[in-house]
Amino acid sequence: MTDVAATTRNRPAWIDLASPDVAASGEFYSKLFGWQVAVSPDPQYGGYAMATLDGGDVAGIGPKMGNAPTAWSVYVGTDDAVALGNAVQRAGGTVVMPAFDVGEQGRMAVFQDPSGAFISAWERKAMGGFASSGAGAFGWAELNARGLDRAVPFYQAVFGWTTRTSEMGEGVPPYTEFLLDGESIAGGQEMNPMVPAEVPSYWQVYFMVRDVDAAYEKAIGLGAHEMLAPMDFPGGRFAILGDPQGASFGLLILPTP
Repeated sequence: MTDVAATTRNRPAWIDLASPDVAASGEFYSKLFGWQVAVSPDPQYGGYAMATLDGGDVAGIGPKMGNAPTAWSVYVGTDDAVALGNAVQRAGGTVVMPAFDVGEQGRMAVFQDPSGAFISAWERKAMGGFASSGAGAFGWAELNARGLDRAVPFYQAVFGWTTRTSEMGEGVPPYTEFLLDGESIAGGQEMNPMVPAEVPSYWQVYFMVRDVDAAYEKAIGLGAHEMLAPMDFPGGRFAILGDPQGASFGLLILPTP
């Protein structure tokens, strides 16, 4: 990246996985996407592992804390995590973990939007965020909300996102794209009523692949389980799986321009 701060400000800048078994999670995603995963030997990082792809940082995997869910987290880039926390509170969100230093790498904070979904922030220092793209790298983040109408104004106020809504057909809730400077950077939709009531609002992480069906079958062979089989949508093809440790993740391919 030529200017990480500029390219990640107010847009997805990083993802990481909270796992009950960092080694097993690292092995699964390494086999699926070709990542190189290495746990930091520095005790201040608590067993956090960095995953790289073609030499660039692509994701993190760390031990989950207490009763925290096994899940992927989305981090939005910021110049000032403390000021962002203040904006979150003004917009009706909750500061779950105030900004704190992560060694020399940067500062992070964890928030909760008005629909209940967790969203994190990353203020760069030594580690800027994503440094790899393409197949096997982060592709898309999507908010599944119970009360999207409460969440959208929050993201507009906190990150300056605008929205574009597309109809998805009879019986299917409209799809909302979040835009920054006219560029589509994330999505959102109302939670499907078929999802069990105990599932809270959450951000879904998708990874880019060259062939969704082949990657889906490979993931199943590695121990993942089906959540949504490969299917087409107006912009391409996708699938959603649960990894062997229980975290949901998506596969996504976009049409060739």
